[in-house]
Amino acid sequence: MTSQMTSPTPVSRARRARSPLALAPLALAAAAIFVGAGAALAQNDPIAQRKALMKAVGDSTRAPAAMLKGEQPFDLVPVQAALRAMQAAGKQMPGLFPDDTKTGGDTAAAAKIWENKADFNAKWAKFEADSTAALARVTDDASFKASYPDIVRSCGGCHQDYRVRR
Repeated sequence: MTSQMTSPTPVSRARRARSPLALAPLALAAAAIFVGAGAALAQNDPIAQRKALMKAVGDSTRAPAAMLKGEQPFDLVPVQAALRAMQAAGKQMPGLFPDDTKTGGDTAAAAKIWENKADFNAKWAKFEADSTAALARVTDDASFKASYPDIVRSCGGCHQDYRVRR
Protein backbone atom coordinates (compact mmCIF):
# COMPACT_ATOMS: atom_id res chain seq x y z
CA MET A 1 0.00 0.00 0.00
CA THR A 2 1.45 3.36 -1.00
CA SER A 3 0.55 6.56 0.66
CA GLN A 4 -0.20 9.51 -1.50
CA MET A 5 0.45 13.05 -0.45
CA THR A 6 -2.31 15.40 -1.39
CA SER A 7 -1.61 19.02 -1.92
CA PRO A 8 -3.93 21.65 -0.49
CA THR A 9 -6.78 22.66 -2.69
CA PRO A 10 -6.45 25.94 -4.55
CA VAL A 11 -9.12 27.41 -2.26
CA SER A 12 -7.25 26.53 0.94
CA ARG A 13 -3.98 27.84 -0.53
CA ALA A 14 -5.69 31.12 -1.46
CA ARG A 15 -7.20 31.43 2.00
CA ARG A 16 -3.78 30.93 3.62
CA ALA A 17 -2.20 33.44 1.24
CA ARG A 18 -4.69 36.14 2.28
CA SER A 19 -4.11 35.62 5.99
CA PRO A 20 -1.99 38.48 7.42
CA LEU A 21 -0.33 36.04 9.80
CA ALA A 22 0.59 33.71 6.95
CA LEU A 23 2.35 36.59 5.23
CA ALA A 24 4.26 37.78 8.32
CA PRO A 25 7.29 35.46 7.84
CA LEU A 26 7.49 36.43 4.19
CA ALA A 27 7.29 40.14 5.04
CA LEU A 28 10.01 39.78 7.67
CA ALA A 29 12.27 37.93 5.26
CA ALA A 30 11.66 40.53 2.55
CA ALA A 31 12.45 43.35 4.99
CA ALA A 32 15.68 41.64 6.02
CA ILE A 33 16.69 41.16 2.39
CA PHE A 34 15.78 44.75 1.56
CA VAL A 35 17.76 46.16 4.47
CA GLY A 36 20.74 43.94 3.62
CA ALA A 37 20.63 44.80 -0.06
CA GLY A 38 20.03 48.47 0.64
CA ALA A 39 22.94 48.60 3.03
CA ALA A 40 25.21 46.85 0.54
CA LEU A 41 24.25 49.23 -2.26
CA ALA A 42 24.34 52.35 -0.13
CA GLN A 43 27.43 51.77 2.02
CA ASN A 44 28.93 55.06 0.94
CA ASP A 45 25.67 56.96 0.65
CA PRO A 46 24.32 58.04 4.05
CA ILE A 47 21.13 59.48 2.54
CA ALA A 48 20.32 56.16 0.85
CA GLN A 49 21.20 54.29 4.05
CA ARG A 50 18.90 56.37 6.22
CA LYS A 51 16.10 56.08 3.65
CA ALA A 52 16.51 52.29 3.62
CA LEU A 53 16.43 52.16 7.43
CA MET A 54 13.33 54.34 7.59
CA LYS A 55 11.61 52.21 4.95
CA ALA A 56 12.47 49.06 6.91
CA VAL A 57 11.00 50.58 10.06
CA GLY A 58 7.88 51.70 8.20
CA ASP A 59 7.40 48.31 6.57
CA SER A 60 7.91 46.46 9.83
CA THR A 61 5.34 48.56 11.69
CA ARG A 62 2.40 47.77 9.41
CA ALA A 63 1.34 44.57 11.22
CA PRO A 64 1.71 46.06 14.72
CA ALA A 65 -0.32 49.11 13.60
CA ALA A 66 -3.09 46.78 12.41
CA MET A 67 -2.95 45.00 15.78
CA LEU A 68 -3.34 48.29 17.65
CA LYS A 69 -6.38 49.13 15.52
CA GLY A 70 -7.89 45.69 16.18
CA GLU A 71 -7.67 44.78 12.50
CA GLN A 72 -5.65 41.66 13.23
CA PRO A 73 -4.92 39.62 16.34
CA PHE A 74 -1.83 40.14 18.45
CA ASP A 75 1.23 38.27 17.19
CA LEU A 76 4.52 38.70 19.05
CA VAL A 77 6.76 37.85 16.05
CA PRO A 78 5.98 40.92 13.90
CA VAL A 79 5.93 43.14 17.00
CA GLN A 80 9.43 42.00 17.91
CA ALA A 81 10.56 42.47 14.30
CA ALA A 82 9.27 46.06 14.34
CA LEU A 83 10.96 46.76 17.67
CA ARG A 84 14.24 45.35 16.38
CA ALA A 85 13.99 47.53 13.26
CA MET A 86 13.36 50.55 15.50
CA GLN A 87 16.25 49.56 17.74
CA ALA A 88 18.58 49.29 14.73
CA ALA A 89 17.43 52.66 13.41
CA GLY A 90 17.99 54.28 16.79
CA LYS A 91 21.50 52.93 16.90
CA GLN A 92 22.52 53.66 13.29
CA MET A 93 20.71 56.88 12.37
CA PRO A 94 22.79 59.43 14.31
CA GLY A 95 25.84 58.49 12.23
CA LEU A 96 23.97 58.89 8.95
CA PHE A 97 23.66 62.68 9.05
CA PRO A 98 27.15 64.00 8.28
CA ASP A 99 27.40 67.67 7.33
CA ASP A 100 27.77 66.92 3.63
CA THR A 101 24.29 65.29 3.48
CA LYS A 102 22.21 68.36 4.25
CA THR A 103 21.01 68.37 0.65
CA GLY A 104 20.87 65.98 -2.27
CA GLY A 105 19.59 62.47 -2.67
CA ASP A 106 15.99 63.68 -2.44
CA THR A 107 16.41 64.01 1.32
CA ALA A 108 13.55 65.04 3.59
CA ALA A 109 15.94 65.89 6.42
CA ALA A 110 15.32 69.37 7.83
CA ALA A 111 18.20 71.80 8.31
CA LYS A 112 17.19 71.89 11.98
CA ILE A 113 18.97 68.50 12.39
CA TRP A 114 22.37 70.11 11.93
CA GLU A 115 21.37 73.20 13.91
CA ASN A 116 20.43 71.11 16.94
CA LYS A 117 22.42 67.91 16.50
CA ALA A 118 22.59 67.17 20.25
CA ASP A 119 18.79 67.06 20.57
CA PHE A 120 18.45 65.07 17.35
CA ASN A 121 20.97 62.47 18.52
CA ALA A 122 19.38 62.35 21.99
CA LYS A 123 16.00 61.54 20.41
CA TRP A 124 17.57 58.65 18.50
CA ALA A 125 19.26 57.38 21.67
CA LYS A 126 15.92 57.49 23.51
CA PHE A 127 14.23 55.72 20.59
CA GLU A 128 16.82 52.95 20.73
CA ALA A 129 16.54 52.64 24.52
CA ASP A 130 12.72 52.60 24.42
CA SER A 131 12.71 49.98 21.65
CA THR A 132 15.21 47.84 23.57
CA ALA A 133 13.14 48.08 26.76
CA ALA A 134 9.96 47.22 24.87
CA LEU A 135 11.60 44.13 23.39
CA ALA A 136 12.03 42.82 26.93
CA ARG A 137 8.69 44.11 28.21
CA VAL A 138 6.24 43.19 25.44
CA THR A 139 5.09 39.60 25.85
CA ASP A 140 1.36 39.74 25.19
CA ASP A 141 -1.42 41.94 23.84
CA ALA A 142 -1.80 43.94 27.06
CA SER A 143 1.91 44.78 27.40
CA PHE A 144 2.04 45.57 23.67
CA LYS A 145 -0.85 48.03 23.91
CA ALA A 146 0.71 49.62 27.00
CA SER A 147 4.19 50.12 25.48
CA TYR A 148 4.01 50.37 21.71
CA PRO A 149 1.97 53.60 21.31
CA ASP A 150 4.58 55.61 23.23
CA ILE A 151 7.31 54.45 20.87
CA VAL A 152 5.19 55.32 17.84
CA ARG A 153 4.56 58.80 19.28
CA SER A 154 8.32 59.16 19.62
CA CYS A 155 8.61 58.48 15.87
CA GLY A 156 6.05 61.14 15.08
CA GLY A 157 7.69 63.71 17.34
CA CYS A 158 11.01 63.37 15.58
CA HIS A 159 9.35 63.55 12.16
CA GLN A 160 7.50 66.69 13.22
CA ASP A 161 10.69 68.40 14.38
CA TYR A 162 13.26 67.12 11.91
CA ARG A 163 11.55 66.16 8.66
CA VAL A 164 10.63 68.47 5.79
CA ARG A 165 7.00 68.05 4.81
CA ARG A 166 6.45 67.63 1.10
